[in-house]
Amino acid sequence: MKNTAIDTRNGKEPFVNLNDVWVAYDGKWILKSIYLNCYAGEIFGIVGPNGGGKTTLLNVILGLVNPQKGSVQLFGSQPDKQSRLEVGYLPQISHADQSFPVTVLDVVLMGLYSRIGLFHRPNRNSKKIAMDLLSQINMADHAKRPFAVLSGGQQQRVNIARAMASKPKLLVLDEPATGVDSVAQEDFYELLAKFRNEQGISVIMVSHDIGVITSHADRVACLNVELHYHDEPDSCFSPDITKKVFGKDLKVIVHDDKCATCYHRHQDHD
Repeated sequence: MKNTAIDTRNGKEPFVNLNDVWVAYDGKWILKSIYLNCYAGEIFGIVGPNGGGKTTLLNVILGLVNPQKGSVQLFGSQPDKQSRLEVGYLPQISHADQSFPVTVLDVVLMGLYSRIGLFHRPNRNSKKIAMDLLSQINMADHAKRPFAVLSGGQQQRVNIARAMASKPKLLVLDEPATGVDSVAQEDFYELLAKFRNEQGISVIMVSHDIGVITSHADRVACLNVELHYHDEPDSCFSPDITKKVFGKDLKVIVHDDKCATCYHRHQDHD
Protein backbone atom coordinates (compact mmCIF):
# COMPACT_ATOMS: atom_id res chain seq x y z
CA MET A 1 0.00 0.00 0.00
CA LYS A 2 1.25 3.42 -0.94
CA ASN A 3 2.12 5.60 2.06
CA THR A 4 1.48 9.22 1.22
CA ALA A 5 0.74 12.21 3.41
CA ILE A 6 -1.15 14.17 0.74
CA ASP A 7 -2.98 12.51 -2.13
CA THR A 8 -5.15 14.82 -4.22
CA ARG A 9 -8.31 13.74 -6.04
CA ASN A 10 -9.67 15.91 -8.83
CA GLY A 11 -7.39 18.70 -7.66
CA LYS A 12 -8.84 18.73 -4.11
CA GLU A 13 -6.91 18.46 -0.88
CA PRO A 14 -8.24 15.88 1.61
CA PHE A 15 -10.38 17.27 4.43
CA VAL A 16 -9.08 14.49 6.69
CA ASN A 17 -5.39 13.62 6.50
CA LEU A 18 -3.49 11.26 8.80
CA ASN A 19 0.26 11.03 8.24
CA ASP A 20 2.12 8.13 9.93
CA VAL A 21 -0.10 8.15 13.05
CA TRP A 22 0.76 5.90 16.00
CA VAL A 23 -1.37 5.57 19.18
CA ALA A 24 -0.59 3.50 22.30
CA TYR A 25 -2.55 2.74 25.49
CA ASP A 26 -0.75 1.32 28.51
CA GLY A 27 2.34 0.59 26.46
CA LYS A 28 0.47 -1.29 23.73
CA TRP A 29 0.15 0.04 20.19
CA ILE A 30 -3.52 0.45 19.22
CA LEU A 31 -2.77 2.13 15.88
CA LYS A 32 0.46 1.73 13.92
CA SER A 33 1.69 3.89 11.05
CA ILE A 34 -1.71 5.03 9.76
CA TYR A 35 -1.76 6.97 6.50
CA LEU A 36 -5.31 7.93 5.56
CA ASN A 37 -7.04 10.56 3.41
CA CYS A 38 -10.76 11.36 3.10
CA TYR A 39 -12.23 13.76 0.57
CA ALA A 40 -15.25 16.04 0.39
CA GLY A 41 -18.43 14.45 -0.92
CA GLU A 42 -17.51 10.82 -0.34
CA ILE A 43 -18.80 8.07 1.91
CA PHE A 44 -15.70 6.54 3.48
CA GLY A 45 -15.92 3.22 5.32
CA ILE A 46 -13.55 1.94 7.99
CA VAL A 47 -13.97 -1.77 8.60
CA GLY A 48 -12.27 -4.11 11.04
CA PRO A 49 -12.78 -6.43 14.02
CA ASN A 50 -13.79 -5.38 17.52
CA GLY A 51 -10.69 -4.12 19.29
CA GLY A 52 -8.95 -3.34 16.00
CA GLY A 53 -8.70 0.41 16.66
CA LYS A 54 -11.70 1.74 14.68
CA THR A 55 -13.18 3.93 17.43
CA THR A 56 -9.71 5.12 18.45
CA LEU A 57 -9.14 6.16 14.84
CA LEU A 58 -12.36 8.21 14.89
CA ASN A 59 -11.23 9.89 18.10
CA VAL A 60 -7.88 10.73 16.51
CA ILE A 61 -9.62 12.30 13.51
CA LEU A 62 -11.78 14.41 15.85
CA GLY A 63 -8.82 15.47 17.98
CA LEU A 64 -10.11 13.66 21.09
CA VAL A 65 -7.04 11.39 21.18
CA ASN A 66 -3.55 12.74 20.52
CA PRO A 67 -1.18 10.36 18.72
CA GLN A 68 2.26 9.60 20.14
CA LYS A 69 3.67 9.96 16.62
CA GLY A 70 2.48 11.45 13.36
CA SER A 71 0.21 14.33 12.36
CA VAL A 72 -3.54 14.79 11.93
CA GLN A 73 -5.43 17.41 9.94
CA LEU A 74 -9.17 18.04 9.88
CA PHE A 75 -10.37 20.62 7.34
CA GLY A 76 -6.78 21.69 6.74
CA SER A 77 -5.65 22.24 10.34
CA GLN A 78 -5.08 20.36 13.57
CA PRO A 79 -8.47 19.20 14.92
CA ASP A 80 -9.81 21.23 17.82
CA LYS A 81 -13.06 22.35 19.45
CA GLN A 82 -13.80 24.79 16.64
CA SER A 83 -13.34 22.27 13.83
CA ARG A 84 -15.50 19.75 15.70
CA LEU A 85 -18.42 22.17 15.31
CA GLU A 86 -18.33 21.21 11.62
CA VAL A 87 -18.79 17.52 12.46
CA GLY A 88 -22.02 15.65 13.19
CA TYR A 89 -21.49 12.53 15.32
CA LEU A 90 -23.74 9.49 15.37
CA PRO A 91 -22.89 6.94 18.08
CA GLN A 92 -24.11 3.38 18.38
CA ILE A 93 -27.65 2.87 19.66
CA SER A 94 -27.33 2.45 23.42
CA HIS A 95 -29.61 1.46 26.28
CA ALA A 96 -29.71 5.14 27.25
CA ASP A 97 -31.36 5.86 23.89
CA GLN A 98 -34.16 3.45 24.80
CA SER A 99 -35.06 4.96 28.16
CA PHE A 100 -34.26 8.69 28.04
CA PRO A 101 -37.63 10.53 28.41
CA VAL A 102 -37.58 12.88 25.40
CA THR A 103 -39.68 13.32 22.29
CA VAL A 104 -38.47 12.82 18.74
CA LEU A 105 -38.40 16.60 18.22
CA ASP A 106 -36.35 17.06 21.41
CA VAL A 107 -33.71 14.64 20.11
CA VAL A 108 -33.28 16.55 16.84
CA LEU A 109 -33.12 19.87 18.70
CA MET A 110 -30.21 18.49 20.74
CA GLY A 111 -28.16 18.69 17.56
CA LEU A 112 -28.47 22.48 17.63
CA TYR A 113 -27.14 23.01 21.16
CA SER A 114 -23.55 23.39 19.95
CA ARG A 115 -24.74 26.43 17.98
CA ILE A 116 -27.39 28.00 20.24
CA GLY A 117 -25.80 27.09 23.59
CA LEU A 118 -26.77 24.38 26.07
CA PHE A 119 -28.72 26.74 28.35
CA HIS A 120 -30.65 28.58 25.64
CA ARG A 121 -34.19 27.49 24.81
CA PRO A 122 -34.75 26.60 21.16
CA ASN A 123 -36.61 29.37 19.37
CA ARG A 124 -39.14 29.15 16.54
CA ASN A 125 -36.40 29.05 13.90
CA SER A 126 -34.64 26.16 15.69
CA LYS A 127 -37.89 24.18 15.79
CA LYS A 128 -38.47 24.89 12.09
CA ILE A 129 -35.00 23.54 11.26
CA ALA A 130 -35.71 20.39 13.31
CA MET A 131 -39.13 19.85 11.71
CA ASP A 132 -37.69 20.33 8.22
CA LEU A 133 -35.13 17.61 8.94
CA LEU A 134 -37.81 15.29 10.27
CA SER A 135 -39.75 15.87 7.06
CA GLN A 136 -36.68 14.94 5.00
CA ILE A 137 -36.44 11.59 6.79
CA ASN A 138 -40.24 11.02 6.68
CA MET A 139 -40.56 11.26 10.48
CA ALA A 140 -42.41 14.59 10.90
CA ASP A 141 -45.60 12.78 11.96
CA HIS A 142 -43.65 11.27 14.88
CA ALA A 143 -42.32 14.59 16.25
CA LYS A 144 -44.29 14.47 19.51
CA ARG A 145 -43.85 10.74 20.13
CA PRO A 146 -41.44 9.50 22.82
CA PHE A 147 -38.12 8.61 21.23
CA ALA A 148 -37.97 5.39 23.28
CA VAL A 149 -41.03 3.83 21.59
CA LEU A 150 -39.54 4.01 18.09
CA SER A 151 -38.04 1.00 16.36
CA GLY A 152 -34.24 0.75 16.07
CA GLY A 153 -34.38 1.85 12.43
CA GLN A 154 -36.59 4.83 13.23
CA GLN A 155 -34.29 5.84 16.07
CA GLN A 156 -31.29 5.84 13.75
CA ARG A 157 -33.17 8.01 11.24
CA VAL A 158 -33.93 10.50 14.03
CA ASN A 159 -30.31 10.33 15.21
CA ILE A 160 -29.05 11.20 11.76
CA ALA A 161 -31.43 14.19 11.70
CA ARG A 162 -29.95 15.26 15.04
CA ALA A 163 -26.44 14.94 13.61
CA MET A 164 -27.47 16.99 10.56
CA ALA A 165 -29.17 19.76 12.56
CA SER A 166 -26.05 21.92 12.90
CA LYS A 167 -25.38 21.67 9.14
CA PRO A 168 -22.02 19.89 9.48
CA LYS A 169 -19.53 19.34 6.67
CA LEU A 170 -18.83 15.81 7.90
CA LEU A 171 -20.89 13.02 9.48
CA VAL A 172 -18.97 10.54 11.65
CA LEU A 173 -20.84 7.30 12.37
CA ASP A 174 -19.73 4.61 14.84
CA GLU A 175 -21.31 1.21 14.02
CA PRO A 176 -24.51 2.88 12.78
CA ALA A 177 -26.34 -0.37 11.93
CA THR A 178 -25.95 -2.05 15.34
CA GLY A 179 -29.31 -3.38 16.53
CA VAL A 180 -31.07 -2.45 13.26
CA ASP A 181 -32.68 -5.06 11.02
CA SER A 182 -31.48 -5.57 7.44
CA VAL A 183 -34.33 -3.69 5.73
CA ALA A 184 -33.92 -0.69 8.07
CA GLN A 185 -30.16 -0.81 7.42
CA GLU A 186 -30.72 -0.45 3.68
CA ASP A 187 -33.10 2.48 4.25
CA PHE A 188 -30.54 4.10 6.55
CA TYR A 189 -27.70 3.84 4.04
CA GLU A 190 -29.94 5.19 1.29
CA LEU A 191 -30.64 8.16 3.56
CA LEU A 192 -26.90 8.77 3.94
CA ALA A 193 -26.49 8.74 0.16
CA LYS A 194 -29.39 11.18 -0.17
CA PHE A 195 -27.77 13.70 2.19
CA ARG A 196 -24.45 13.27 0.40
CA ASN A 197 -25.96 13.72 -3.06
CA GLU A 198 -28.33 16.59 -2.21
CA GLN A 199 -26.30 18.52 0.36
CA GLY A 200 -22.72 17.53 -0.43
CA ILE A 201 -22.04 16.24 3.06
CA SER A 202 -19.16 13.81 3.61
CA VAL A 203 -19.45 10.65 5.69
CA ILE A 204 -16.96 8.53 7.63
CA MET A 205 -18.45 5.39 9.14
CA VAL A 206 -16.91 2.46 10.98
CA SER A 207 -18.19 -1.09 11.18
CA HIS A 208 -17.07 -4.68 11.77
CA ASP A 209 -19.32 -5.72 8.84
CA ILE A 210 -17.19 -5.69 5.69
CA GLY A 211 -20.10 -6.73 3.46
CA VAL A 212 -22.30 -3.80 4.48
CA ILE A 213 -19.53 -1.21 4.34
CA THR A 214 -18.29 -2.23 0.92
CA SER A 215 -21.84 -2.16 -0.45
CA HIS A 216 -22.38 1.49 0.51
CA ALA A 217 -18.98 3.21 0.72
CA ASP A 218 -17.12 4.96 -2.10
CA ARG A 219 -13.79 3.97 -0.56
CA VAL A 220 -12.81 1.60 2.23
CA ALA A 221 -10.03 1.30 4.80
CA CYS A 222 -9.48 -2.16 6.32
CA LEU A 223 -8.05 -1.73 9.82
CA ASN A 224 -6.67 -4.05 12.46
CA VAL A 225 -4.13 -1.90 14.34
CA GLU A 226 -2.50 -1.30 10.93
CA LEU A 227 -4.18 -0.39 7.66
CA HIS A 228 -4.18 -3.43 5.38
CA TYR A 229 -6.18 -1.79 2.58
CA HIS A 230 -7.18 1.77 1.65
CA ASP A 231 -8.89 2.13 -1.72
CA GLU A 232 -11.99 1.24 -3.78
CA PRO A 233 -14.31 -1.30 -2.10
CA ASP A 234 -14.39 -3.83 -4.95
CA SER A 235 -10.78 -4.88 -4.40
CA CYS A 236 -10.77 -5.51 -0.65
CA PHE A 237 -12.23 -9.03 -0.65
CA SER A 238 -9.01 -10.94 -1.26
CA PRO A 239 -8.33 -13.81 1.17
CA ASP A 240 -5.01 -12.20 2.10
CA ILE A 241 -6.64 -8.93 3.19
CA THR A 242 -9.56 -10.50 5.07
CA LYS A 243 -7.20 -12.86 6.88
CA LYS A 244 -4.92 -9.99 7.94
CA VAL A 245 -7.85 -7.87 9.11
CA PHE A 246 -10.04 -10.49 10.78
CA GLY A 247 -7.50 -13.19 11.52
CA LYS A 248 -9.19 -15.87 9.43
CA ASP A 249 -10.81 -16.44 6.07
CA LEU A 250 -14.35 -15.09 5.84
CA LYS A 251 -17.38 -15.60 3.67
CA VAL A 252 -18.54 -12.11 2.68
CA ILE A 253 -22.21 -11.60 1.80
CA VAL A 254 -23.02 -8.50 -0.26
CA HIS A 255 -26.65 -7.48 -0.75
CA ASP A 256 -27.85 -6.62 -4.23
CA ASP A 257 -31.12 -6.63 -6.18
CA LYS A 258 -31.00 -10.45 -6.37
CA CYS A 259 -31.09 -10.73 -2.56
CA ALA A 260 -34.57 -11.77 -1.37
CA THR A 261 -34.66 -9.15 1.39
CA CYS A 262 -33.57 -6.38 -0.96
CA TYR A 263 -35.93 -7.60 -3.71
CA HIS A 264 -38.97 -7.44 -1.43
CA ARG A 265 -37.87 -4.10 -0.09
CA HIS A 266 -37.65 -2.57 -3.57
CA GLN A 267 -41.00 -4.12 -4.49
CA ASP A 268 -42.57 -2.45 -1.45
CA HIS A 269 -41.16 0.93 -2.50
CA ASP A 270 -42.41 0.69 -6.11
